[in-house]
Amino acid sequence: MKMNELKNLTEAELRAKGRDLRQELFNLRLRQTTGQLEKPSRIREVRKDIARVETLLSQQKRKAA
Repeated sequence: MKMNELKNLTEAELRAKGRDLRQELFNLRLRQTTGQLEKPSRIREVRKDIARVETLLSQQKRKAA
């Protein structure tokens, strides 16, 4: 997901997106452990997306303070 797409989301939407991404990461790791993961690079993409969401949330928090 691109940073421009995330910037347009509200705080509640970002938190929901973060939860969804963390759940996806959990599922990917589970599949990797059982040997069913087809695209190992997806784990890296999801981790970066989580970092983007967390960065935007912290920026919004600092801006509001």
